[in-house]
Amino acid sequence: MSVASEACEVDRFRNIVERRLGLQFEDAKLGFLGDLLRQRISANGHACEIYLGNLEGGVSPNELNALVQELTVPETYFFRNMDQFRVFSEVVLPSRLRAQESYKQLRFLSAACASGEEAYTLAILLREVSADPSWDVSILGIDVNHAVLEKALRARYSTWALRETPLAVQRRWFRSEGREMVLDETIRTSVHFEAHNLVEDDPGVWQPETYDAIFCRNVIMYFTQEASKAVVARLTRALAPGGYLFLGHAETLRGLSHDFHLHHTHGTFYYQRKEGTDQAAKRFSTGMVTVSTNASTTLATIVDESSTWIDAICTATERVQALTVAPKQPSLPDRSVSLAHAGPRWDLCIPLDLLRTEQFTEALDVVQALPPESAHDPDVLLLQAVLLAHSGQLAPAEDVCRRLLKIDELNSGAHYVLALCREGARDQSAAANHDQVAVYLDPAFAMPRLHLGLLARRAGDSDNARRELGQALALLQREDASRLLLFGGGFNREALLGLCRAELIACGGKP
Repeated sequence: MSVASEACEVDRFRNIVERRLGLQFEDAKLGFLGDLLRQRISANGHACEIYLGNLEGGVSPNELNALVQELTVPETYFFRNMDQFRVFSEVVLPSRLRAQESYKQLRFLSAACASGEEAYTLAILLREVSADPSWDVSILGIDVNHAVLEKALRARYSTWALRETPLAVQRRWFRSEGREMVLDETIRTSVHFEAHNLVEDDPGVWQPETYDAIFCRNVIMYFTQEASKAVVARLTRALAPGGYLFLGHAETLRGLSHDFHLHHTHGTFYYQRKEGTDQAAKRFSTGMVTVSTNASTTLATIVDESSTWIDAICTATERVQALTVAPKQPSLPDRSVSLAHAGPRWDLCIPLDLLRTEQFTEALDVVQALPPESAHDPDVLLLQAVLLAHSGQLAPAEDVCRRLLKIDELNSGAHYVLALCREGARDQSAAANHDQVAVYLDPAFAMPRLHLGLLARRAGDSDNARRELGQALALLQREDASRLLLFGGGFNREALLGLCRAELIACGGKP
């Protein structure tokens, strides 16, 4: 077989895995997939063409399960990510008990449950928090891997699987038998397990508005974008309005759904399905270029002279405006003439050009001259909020951000601007919280990391300052130029990198 022919077969195999299991494998993993393909062909005794044809035609369910065992890592343990289980006990259960009081029925789903630890943790918490026997409570655990489901049904675990389980819980619900810990029968029988593939739309599992809470953690991060969207759509449909969704700590719904409220309590993030169906808002996608600052004073000096980061931005704005030669400024359009005449209905090119030259007030004038219907456009609202904040109008900027978040609750940019506004109001705790939300929604977003570092340094928290500034330094070097223009406060990449390095040194770090 030629190298080219073998490469085509491996690529075909990768496409089958993506379509049947939703799993995404980059080119760097092609060697691993090639080795696995050869192993499975040898185990089945078929020619490659027949083997791949059977997989594509769906006539080899046993072989698909064998591939699942090779391609997935079912690592889990009891009470994994304890903060989320605290939310389940202290937020979700009280909320859903109130919501379902008339029906006295609760339904929970552990999706991609692996060997059952997550589902059984929910059962333990339900027994300890809500012991009313008149309620009909069920927990379903599903996974595509038959081997791990068999382990879940046995409910026998190593002590390592209980490493985060409180000792009191261990004594109450487990007994030692040799080298294994055996789960109490009342907990074991309260959970039902079934084999299901998350990327397949099974009507029996995804019945509309069935579950009060769904745990689907550390799963969609391995899926293709297409598979992730399809799975999230099923999760959304299957959740009751007001029901809760828990993802892994490295996962978000950003870019996947606008049907949820994002919550941040107990040191963790989680989602609650909205009562109604909201139309997904589009992301800010206008093309922009890097901005350079004309301020004669260095950014580090401005920050040192200012009490907050937003003060530093406004101070720099004032200095830049004082240095700008008026005749060279772009002229503003006649307010009586609709911008629609010059291009798209909400043509943002003019205000973005003004933003590029740090003429925030003039750019704001253009945005505010747009027709009233633009007040519902996320792009317009985000740009307006940024311009208001950079012009020192923090209360109106905060109002615009909150209007934007009613349309697009997962807008990381709006949360960052809110962080600036809250800092300007001397509410450091809320400022940090909005920055943390922005980072959670978009881990590659540099500016909230920088802001968190500045907040921590001013609070005297050198450890957190070094950590956040170090991450900001790495992110700023590869941050998209358009996002620096929008959120950089009028400072270019080099100035922001210089600030990061100076602040790192000031708090005892190494740039």
